[in-house]
Amino acid sequence: MADRFYFRQLLSGRDFAAHDPMARQMVNFTYLIGDREKGEAVAVDPAYGVGELVDLLAADGLRLTGVLATHYHADHIGGTIFGHTIEGVTELLGRTDVDARIHVQAPEAAMVKQQCGVSDSDLVCHASGDVVMVGDIPITLMHTPGHTPGSQCFHVDGRLVAGDTLFLEGCGRTDLPGGDPDALYDSLVNKLAVVPDDTILYPGHLYSPEASAALGEVRMHNFVFRIQGLEQWRMMMGH
Repeated sequence: MADRFYFRQLLSGRDFAAHDPMARQMVNFTYLIGDREKGEAVAVDPAYGVGELVDLLAADGLRLTGVLATHYHADHIGGTIFGHTIEGVTELLGRTDVDARIHVQAPEAAMVKQQCGVSDSDLVCHASGDVVMVGDIPITLMHTPGHTPGSQCFHVDGRLVAGDTLFLEGCGRTDLPGGDPDALYDSLVNKLAVVPDDTILYPGHLYSPEASAALGEVRMHNFVFRIQGLEQWRMMMGH
């Protein structure tokens, strides 16, 4: 399976969308996960130069068969932010060479539709623990609310793609619409506790010198895991 497993971490503004000033400022990661033998791949949080992502997959001999959205914010799936329009899933699904649907946690569906103008038929709504297959590669979906109501992480082949739930340094903010500090605390302390320390964490943004790290190291050094209980957490998060 190791020979067929395909995984790429791409930094927007550098690895693609290199001439987009918003992409360079927001330093979002997009991930491509696939099965080389079956020639299928999914994109996690495709935003900015989405056509380039399709071309990158084609150059590697794969076709896009699905989109995994960690959450609905425009810098992850497209839409408007700060008066700036970001390419995303709308443009991606509009391509004639793409036949894919967007996999979201059920609580996120309404926001994804509002943000991107997609319809119910474009979405696949999930619950935590569901598995999405890309070729013969299983990707486990973990509902980790807090940054948004339907935030989710993806566990695949010893990797955790965490979106804005957890960074190498810090975690997602909870002061935006739909943010919930208590839910994020539960996600970090309890829901992610089942993920082994040797799993490699891949975050949604490059907010640290390194682009990935073993989850055990993150648990040891990231201040969010040093919080002594929910009350201290609430104080730190400003609630």
